[in-house]
Amino acid sequence: MGFRRKNIRLPRACYLGPQWYFLTTCTQDRVPRFQDGRLVAEALGFLVEESQTNGFGVQAYCFMPDHLHLLTNGTHAAANCLTFVKTFKQRSAYAFKQRNKQRLWQDRPYDHVLRPDERWEAVAYYIWVNPVRKGLCARPEEWPFSGSMTVDWKRLLTPPENLWVPPWKRSRSADL
Repeated sequence: MGFRRKNIRLPRACYLGPQWYFLTTCTQDRVPRFQDGRLVAEALGFLVEESQTNGFGVQAYCFMPDHLHLLTNGTHAAANCLTFVKTFKQRSAYAFKQRNKQRLWQDRPYDHVLRPDERWEAVAYYIWVNPVRKGLCARPEEWPFSGSMTVDWKRLLTPPENLWVPPWKRSRSADL
């Protein structure tokens, strides 16, 4: 009997409707594929199309060299986050594999459904500042692979009153 991976997903109903989601999806084996601006532009095009097709607003995105952060929300009751992410990843992966004969994405993205006390602006700020935290640029607006499809993101770069930290990092920072 082989190893069975633990299912960490919430029930499917948690991914439906007008909710907010913080998503991180990594490249296969964390290879830094998104240093290529053409690949980022292509993936961003698929992201735009699939967000519109599936009824999602993308408030913040950041293509890091080996992963993508998204802050998105369903815009109507039938919006399905699992379908949105699946079709975006399938389309971008297929185009990439046609050219490179390699996989683009790891199988499962990390996700977090925002709780009522989590402000989307703080999560967006966390996403946009990621390249600064990683030492890739001095200011978020210098990173060419970040943005928003719904807001003038560069006007929202003031640190929020309460900085947001993903839940899986909170326990580690409390231990330090």
